[in-house]
Amino acid sequence: MLFSFTSSFAQTDQDAIMMNKNLFCTGLNYSHSSWNKYWEGTNLRDNLNIGTISTNQISVMGNYGIKDNLNLLFNAPFISNKASRGVLHPASGIQDFSAWIKWMPIETSLKNGTFSLYLLGGASVPMTDYIVDYLPLSIGLKSSTVSGRLLLDYQLGKFFITGSETYTLRGNTKLERNSYYTTSLFLTNEVSMPDVNTISLRTGYRSSGLIAEAIITDMKTLGGFDITKNNMPFPSNKMNATTIAANIKYEIQKVSGLALVGGASHVIAGRNVGQSTGFYGGFFYILDFSKKKEKKTTSDNSSTQNK
Repeated sequence: MLFSFTSSFAQTDQDAIMMNKNLFCTGLNYSHSSWNKYWEGTNLRDNLNIGTISTNQISVMGNYGIKDNLNLLFNAPFISNKASRGVLHPASGIQDFSAWIKWMPIETSLKNGTFSLYLLGGASVPMTDYIVDYLPLSIGLKSSTVSGRLLLDYQLGKFFITGSETYTLRGNTKLERNSYYTTSLFLTNEVSMPDVNTISLRTGYRSSGLIAEAIITDMKTLGGFDITKNNMPFPSNKMNATTIAANIKYEIQKVSGLALVGGASHVIAGRNVGQSTGFYGGFFYILDFSKKKEKKTTSDNSSTQNK
């Protein structure tokens, strides 16, 4: 999936937005990305044997407010990849389930604005036994991960700036063969995956009904090796990408709790990744479980009084 970087948001693990206690935001997100040039090491090239690689993704996403400053988020994507030329078959399937705990321990006034600090912990696991050794058409790397993130946000009036850094520990993945060669021969199907560090900066306009933002993200793989000349990518390649993106979220005033989201992204620099351009759109709806709890409490009190 590092070959088809896309960006989306709606109270996600990447932004400085929290769901209040007992509120559950869920929805569907569709994204499309494609590339016909990629970096083979540091060399940007095309490959007429594969043409254009395109990715379509549908994700089920959710965010539940355990407390006003503590959220639980999840994401489960279905991904479909195909090449426009050559003999490589398309690949599709359910990829990895990811979950995050998002905690805001600090929110305070600072120079006429509001400063917030967030700490996040996340993990992902493959949901299906998809093929790994089929890049760039593999739907994922089938590596279980654990991530930690520090996120800082400052809002002055309707304008904000958010910065974050994420470190991701990646577990080993297994190939569909018993030996492989990277920079040396390995007589095993198990591949050690390098960790990843990601820095992101976003800024824009944020109000109760509208969010518009611009983002730049720099992802670096801490290890790995370059794609060898005229060869297929390998799961443990060094995969670096600098991506710019724009997002918008609009809450429908006539339908309480309903929001529409959309955006686009482009990889402006990279190493062993595709020069991908993508867009996305989706909708999200907020369910208020606090009202149900209030009704239940009122009903229980009435029953007790009747007794």
